[in-house]
Formats: sequence, structure tokens, C-alpha cells
Amino acid sequence: MAEGRDVQWVEVTEGQVGQRVDNFLMTRIKGVPRALIYRIVRKGEVRVNKKRVKADHRLALGDMVRIPPLKLTPREAVREVSDNLRNLLAGSVLVEGRDWLVINKPAGLAVHGGSGVKIGLIEALRQVREDLDFLELVHRLDRDTSGCLLLAKSRPALLALNESLKQHRMDKQYLALVAGRWPARRDFVAARLERYELGNGERRVRVDPAGKVARTRFVVRETFEKATLVAAEPVTGRTHQIRVHAAHAGHPLLGDDKYGSREGERLAASLGLSRLFLHAAALTFPEPTSGRPVQIRAPLPEELETVLTRARRAP
Repeated sequence: MAEGRDVQWVEVTEGQVGQRVDNFLMTRIKGVPRALIYRIVRKGEVRVNKKRVKADHRLALGDMVRIPPLKLTPREAVREVSDNLRNLLAGSVLVEGRDWLVINKPAGLAVHGGSGVKIGLIEALRQVREDLDFLELVHRLDRDTSGCLLLAKSRPALLALNESLKQHRMDKQYLALVAGRWPARRDFVAARLERYELGNGERRVRVDPAGKVARTRFVVRETFEKATLVAAEPVTGRTHQIRVHAAHAGHPLLGDDKYGSREGERLAASLGLSRLFLHAAALTFPEPTSGRPVQIRAPLPEELETVLTRARRAP
């Protein structure tokens, strides 16, 4: 097979050892959607040491990866990072270690592109941080949630941090404003959760006895006339867990367009709240190399602080 002039052969370096082929390509080729990556791998246009591989193939030191020339239509192309987003992300790094970093994720930015989202946080960061050969999410936050988001800058760090997550050695604390007065005696919500799809393909979560075990700890931080500020600590890590558990307890999060209530909508409007009031305020995890505990906090965004000020003044 003759190679075109734009075909690249890239050697795998130490920092890329163990990385999946699809993630390797996402880092190397800017502006390419994941669906296209899967397609060119499936068609055999991507080769490792001249052999066909699957998207989940793990790379070894010295492997030679063939990257074909790609011409993207405007519909396929991942949007380039705007100057505003570039500056926002550059100023959102809370702490950066040798092989990890924690971002104060802005609300409204999805962590991944796809499903109509042209660019997500991880794709944008890979464009902004061209100095990094490896950058992967350790965990996720909902699009409308702000706060601490942990990323790994090397394969060994990702594996170590994922293991810490599985062994429950990573603690996350969120701040949420919920409708009504949360009873101080109710400190845990344990309700099984099941994912399902609406008719339009949108994914939701509901309480269901046949679902997966889920448990969240809630602590009252401040009580207002018609709302409560709570700290929420998910013991398990299910999709939309805090939001669904709070709604199940009869106190949905304010600004929640999926699991909120009419009363909550009116209250949010009266407080000038235009987003989900859910913020990943603190993150604690073992440093992947030394094992020492790392504790990081993300300050509450000014827009949410303003909402609390209004709640305190409400009659």
C-alpha cells in the first residue's frame, strides 16, 4: 500500500506507554471528533507497527503508530478553542502536580464533546496544553456543575488515581442549595438508582429498587426561609446521584432543569439563580506517586455567592 505525503508515523514515548489508541489519537490530532477516530481505526487506516488494531489497544514504548491524513467537513470538525475559553481554562487551574492537575470547571462546559457539543473541557485542554503528551479525566462532573475536576497527565497517574477512586480513598464534597428546609436529622439518603432514556434519547436517572446501590451523605450548612444550603458527599459515584437523591428526599436542587420542581423553579427565579446550584467545593485524594493526601478547594462562584446573599435577605 503506497503511503500519501500526509501520512504520519509517530513513535510512542515513555509518557504515552499504556495509553489506548483512540485516546492517543485524540491527543495527537487536534479538532477530530471521537466518532471519526473510531471509524478510521475500524477501517484499518490506523496501524500500530504496520498491524491493524482496535480502539482499546494499549500502546507500548517504541511502537510506531500510523496516522492517516484527515480532511474534515465543517460538520465533523471539533471547534477550535476560542480566546475567551483558552483564557478561562488557563486561569481555572487550582493546583498542578507533576503528573496531575485540578481544574475549577466552569458551569455550562461539558467535560466531553459529543451529542451536539462541539467541544468539551478535555478537548479544549488538549488544545491549550500542547506541552502535554497525555491528558485524561480521572472523574466527571455534570455539564451544569462547577468546581474541582481532577485530570491525569500520565498513564501511571491515571491508573493510580482510578484505583484510589475504586477503593474509596478519594473524597468529594459538593455544596448544593435545595428547596425547603432539609431536616437536620436526615444525614444520609440511600436509594438505588437506575439510568434510562427519554423518547428523544436524553439520559436520565430515577430511583428504582432494581437499580444500582447509591448512598449520599448530606450535612446542613445554612438554613434559609425557603431553602437550605447543604454539603453533599457521594459515598458511591452514580450519574446525577446528588440531584436525584435530593429530589427523592423531597428537596430538589434549585436550578435543576431535570429533577427540579415547580416550586423550586419559582424560588430560583426569585433569587436570580440562572444555573444549577451544585458546586464541587472540595476534593481530597492520595498523590499518585508519594501517596500523601492532597486537599484542594474551589471557591464558590460569585454568582452563587450572590444567590446566598439574596437568600439571607429574603423575608
